Amino acid sequence: MPNPRLATRYAKALLDLAVEKGQLEQVYADMQWIQAVCKSNRDFVNLLRSPIITADVKKKVLDAVTAGKLNELTAAFMGLLTTKGRESNLPEISTAFIDGYKVEKNIHTVKLTTATPVTDAMKEAIVNQVKKSAGFEKIELEEKVDADLIGGFVLQIGDKLVDASVAYDLKAIAKQFENNDFVYKVK
Repeated sequence: MPNPRLATRYAKALLDLAVEKGQLEQVYADMQWIQAVCKSNRDFVNLLRSPIITADVKKKVLDAVTAGKLNELTAAFMGLLTTKGRESNLPEISTAFIDGYKVEKNIHTVKLTTATPVTDAMKEAIVNQVKKSAGFEKIELEEKVDADLIGGFVLQIGDKLVDASVAYDLKAIAKQFENNDFVYKVK
């Protein structure tokens, strides 16, 4: 069962240790790789979370999957997780570590959702505008295509949301018709 508090604690401990050892970038790359493996292979995550499979088998599978691909600090951390029986939280720990890394490096994530793919020039213009208006130095742009928007875009910066989509406008117009705003103004 996922435990976000536990994942945050382990990720913070690994982050602090990586900073102390001067291996932050290598461990960050390892955690990105682990997160990609967890996202792309559901069977791997199910194996880690299975109460039936013993810790020894899980350790052997983890060693086989990560052999030669991880920094020694990350490999030692993975060994610690299996020793403590916390390997089931590995997907959450990797995500928490990446989030902690972004906070450490002052990287802000901006989520852009559009109806059609956006050109590189448009991405650069959006990033530059967000940097200028929000005062951020480093921005990571996550883009998503959602045809249900019909047109326009949805931009999310932290807890702020700018919805300039056609679908939002159509919903607003439909709400006005439901309220009969137009009928009252005619009479």
